[in-house]
Amino acid sequence: MLGIAQSGLCVLLGSDEPEISMLSYVIAKLKMAFGGWSMSYLLFSLLHFGEFVLAVTVCALYGVDLDRARKAGVHADGKWVYAEVVGGLSALTAVLFFVPYILRFALVWAWNMVLFIFWITLFGLFGRMYIGENAEGNGDIQRMKNAVWVVLASTILWLIGVLAHFVYWWGHRERRSRFTSRARI
Repeated sequence: MLGIAQSGLCVLLGSDEPEISMLSYVIAKLKMAFGGWSMSYLLFSLLHFGEFVLAVTVCALYGVDLDRARKAGVHADGKWVYAEVVGGLSALTAVLFFVPYILRFALVWAWNMVLFIFWITLFGLFGRMYIGENAEGNGDIQRMKNAVWVVLASTILWLIGVLAHFVYWWGHRERRSRFTSRARI
């Protein structure tokens, strides 16, 4: 049955080789599905999805301790609140960056740089506290050690975002003459 379907597809696509025609068919369907989107938008969307997932993960990992402190009636440590704010801002930013129009603003790379600085600071704060720590079977310390590596992964993604958005902006900026700004260069 598969041979008949493949041969019918070959006739439909005008090819004698079933493997090539099947690949061509799949590529054609993908182009139809994502034809209106540029490759850069798809790659940026993949990057922002990763940033969003890691930001929400950081919020969950650090939120456990904040919830525990709230239930115990003690004040939350400022470092954990900082982690939640950075994670929340990053998740919100990643969701906003899914809107194609927003990526065209000139200062997107600068906001990414601010978030990258927030993330690298967060990695420094918790890395100093937990990287050298021996968990010795303590699940909370092991969770925080894992959270530090999630923060590092997110930091790397935001650095990639800074560089990619800067390169995109540099290549697509509107160039005008220096003095009158009327002529396009």
